[in-house]
Amino acid sequence: MNIDIPEGKDPIGYVWGEMVPGIGVAAAGLSLAVYQHTTLGLREFEAARLRIAQINGCMFCLDWRTERDGVKVEDDFIDAVTQWRTTDAFDDRARLAAEYAERYALDHHGLDEEFWSRMAEHYSQAEVVELTMSIGAWLAFGRLNRVFGLDAMCVLPKF
Repeated sequence: MNIDIPEGKDPIGYVWGEMVPGIGVAAAGLSLAVYQHTTLGLREFEAARLRIAQINGCMFCLDWRTERDGVKVEDDFIDAVTQWRTTDAFDDRARLAAEYAERYALDHHGLDEEFWSRMAEHYSQAEVVELTMSIGAWLAFGRLNRVFGLDAMCVLPKF
């Protein structure tokens, strides 16, 4: 089921802001907080975010690149995310972020002590919580956009 969007309305703004304002505005607040208040480095942030985008198939999320202080990841970064197990483009933190995102989305019951030991070597507990909340938001909201077909209706701004 796709959602009917009135003529002239931004699909994401309409669904998130107008259709269910009591929930959508709060959800949008969480989504924005993930970007505005993160303490994670750009590469691990984008490795996890883009891995979730790939799993969700959200076109909007796949096309988006987070920018910090005028810096974005390189154009072929998404290819490295696809190859997170073997790429030379990632350090240990970015590789773990992509792995965590994938396992969180596809096999969260399989997160074992060996995995958590590796995470503890590279991330503080606060960073793990932040990364987990970010992954959860991307998983939920990217799927919402994809399931309703909102991602295909959006026109991304060109930067």
